[in-house]
Amino acid sequence: MTHLLKHPLLFALAFSLTLSGCVAPTGPVEVTRFHAQDISALGKGTIAVEPAPGHDGSSLEWKAYQAAVERQLGLLGYSAVPAGTASTQVAQLRLSRESLQSARSSSPVSVGVGGSTGSYGSGLGVGIGINLSPRPSEQVRTDLGVIIRDRASGTALWEGRASFTVRTGSPLAATSLGAAKMAEALFKGFPGQSGETIAVK
Repeated sequence: MTHLLKHPLLFALAFSLTLSGCVAPTGPVEVTRFHAQDISALGKGTIAVEPAPGHDGSSLEWKAYQAAVERQLGLLGYSAVPAGTASTQVAQLRLSRESLQSARSSSPVSVGVGGSTGSYGSGLGVGIGINLSPRPSEQVRTDLGVIIRDRASGTALWEGRASFTVRTGSPLAATSLGAAKMAEALFKGFPGQSGETIAVK
């Protein structure tokens, strides 16, 4: 390390690489729930997890979230049945994922010019600053929504929304792990406080 101190540029580069090697903690899942005043029908009977109107339920990714939601509903007391079959209630699932790329807060290279005047003449200095911070990692944002309805009347009994953002390279960016984490967070403390937004780690 002593030889690096003699070369400020090399020291700064080594320090920035050390920071980039650190793994940032995983952020929480942001969850909001709403439910009808009468919640006596929740957590009982048969339920089918189906795509919300306008959503494709044929993709492998959607099916992974369907399975994760079905598991949580089973833990709540429901009996999950295949989509499209007769059931007491239906859970309409919607899913969206998008890639996010954060921009650097400043340009890689900056140049500053400073001048001074005084009784003993004038001076002019030029300083060059190099931004050695790593390029921000691409992130994936996933939004999961579930509306539980009475099958016969179509009345909404409960609605939950979950949002989760993670770095692309994180294990939780994988559908199998991310689906389990989001579904568990969405139904944590079911049915939850209506209208309240919580952060589930």
